[in-house]
This record gives sequence, C-alpha cells and structure tokens, in this order.
Amino acid sequence: MTRAIGRPLAVLALAAVLGLAGCTSESPVPAPSASTDQPAPEVQSPSAAASSSAGPAAPALVPDGSAEDNLPFFSQVVAGVWSGPDQVSGRAYVDALAAAGFDKTAMQVTADYSTIGNAAESIEFSVRLEEDCLVGQVGPSIGDPVTTVLPGLSSGGCLIGQTRPIDW
Repeated sequence: MTRAIGRPLAVLALAAVLGLAGCTSESPVPAPSASTDQPAPEVQSPSAAASSSAGPAAPALVPDGSAEDNLPFFSQVVAGVWSGPDQVSGRAYVDALAAAGFDKTAMQVTADYSTIGNAAESIEFSVRLEEDCLVGQVGPSIGDPVTTVLPGLSSGGCLIGQTRPIDW
C-alpha cells in the first residue's frame, strides 16, 4: 500500500469509528485526544518570568484560522460543557460552540438517544472549517471528551452516519 493511499484510509477508518461509536452496544476504545497533548513548557529567563506575571493566554477563536489553529479553543468549549449538567446533550455542545463564535450552519451532531429510546453511549458533533473538521465525542462510554481534527468528507459534512437536524 502506498503512502498516498494509506494515510487517507487510516483517516477514513478513524472517522468511521467516531461516527459509529454511538451505534454499538460495547464500549469503544477512545481515540487519542489532541486536546490532551501538552507542549513542552517554555523556558524563560528570570527577568522575562518576572515581567510576565500573567500565565499564558487562554485559547481563543481564530476566525480565519484553520481547524488545527482552533482545536485548543474547540477543546476548551467542549470541556466546559462536559463539566456542566448537560454532559450528553448534543444541543448543549452546539449551543456552546455557536455562542463561542463557531458557525452553527457548519455543524453536525448525532442523536442523544438510540432508535429504541435509550440514552446514547456517546454522541459526536463537528464543525467544518474549510477542508477540515473539528470533531468531538463525549458520553458515558468514552470517559473524558475526545476532540480532534479530521479531514472533511467529500459530501461536505464531517460525520459518517445519521445526524440530526440543527433546527433550533
């Protein structure tokens, strides 16, 4: 298998796992979260450390930035919802991301409940930014929220499988 074919197949496989994780009865293995990667701490001289009494700037939306540029902020918003009372409510994530400045019309979200009315083991949500997608997955079978950047689908969306309309 060539590199040109192998990488897209690997990305497609990861997207399929994220898209279908809420449809299984077994607990999926969470994908590694880009949001948990911590950069090496910066080394500052004593005079530089003294002059910067404030810590590093909090992540912020980069309106014209790439999905990679906006992943830290996306992850922060997701973590904020996860720490609240609506941990497994797709609407809560969509509303929080929209309030943070992400384009609601570029979002997708999966259902909160299965076709037989049981609470979903996980839900996925995404924001399309140009050719890439910010994708999040949360739920009781996931543990901590998972956020990552994946290539957008040729169909124009980000998530594989059935999503629900964002009509609110």
